[in-house]
Amino acid sequence: MKSPEPLSISIVQTPLEWAEKENNLDIFNRKLEPLAGQTDLIVLPEMFATGFVTDSQQIADPMNGRVMQWMATQAGKLSCVVTGSIAIIEKNKIFNRLVWMRPDGSYEVTDKRHLFRMANEHHHYTAGNNPLIVELKGWKVRPLVCYDLRFPVWSKNRLTNGVHEYDLVYYVANWPASRIHMWDTLLQARAIENQAYCIGVNRIGADGNGIPHNGHSRVIDPKGRIILSAPEDKEFVGTKVLDYDQLAAYRKSFAVGLDWDEFHIKGI
Repeated sequence: MKSPEPLSISIVQTPLEWAEKENNLDIFNRKLEPLAGQTDLIVLPEMFATGFVTDSQQIADPMNGRVMQWMATQAGKLSCVVTGSIAIIEKNKIFNRLVWMRPDGSYEVTDKRHLFRMANEHHHYTAGNNPLIVELKGWKVRPLVCYDLRFPVWSKNRLTNGVHEYDLVYYVANWPASRIHMWDTLLQARAIENQAYCIGVNRIGADGNGIPHNGHSRVIDPKGRIILSAPEDKEFVGTKVLDYDQLAAYRKSFAVGLDWDEFHIKGI
């Protein structure tokens, strides 16, 4: 069986204007334009259109709203998948929803599972219960959102009949500078323990509550080595090509997956 082709991924680290959808979308229009035809996947931060606003009624969109339409337009224009999370209202509930938008306008979604109670996110949003794995050019990809990074069971890869559940895991975030050491450490841990490439995309700049963010967006290989890193506190758009053959060779030579514990998450 032929291996998946190399996968080009682009990460976008930027400040976000607080609750200003049109301004943020205009900023991303300019930042993403040079990536047209140059990448397979563009990863934007958590709640990229608004910042991490917990007054969810103020900023939530319906599924056919402005931000979803913008994502579909960008994915089609750039000929790649565009992904990031947005506040979505559906059936009188509000979700911090990650969207995987394809160039043809079709999409998949997964909702943030672990809501950040220290910012009262759990009082304004509904927790997700819909884990997602998507495919791109033969790669299996697991998308997750910010605080989910702290919960290794929710991120855990599985090996079934010699096949790994996913090859790439990524986290979109608004992760504060005061806890950035934990972000750095946990991203590397998730790559190592799951024998997968790992991407983290974080914002920079102070949010509407005055909380500073310093980025540290990065791409990490399955051995925990940083292979693309955004400079601290700087705007950055960068692309890295991921090699599946290197991943497969490492998994074969160090077959830790054969000894992974089997488990089941209640309610899933």
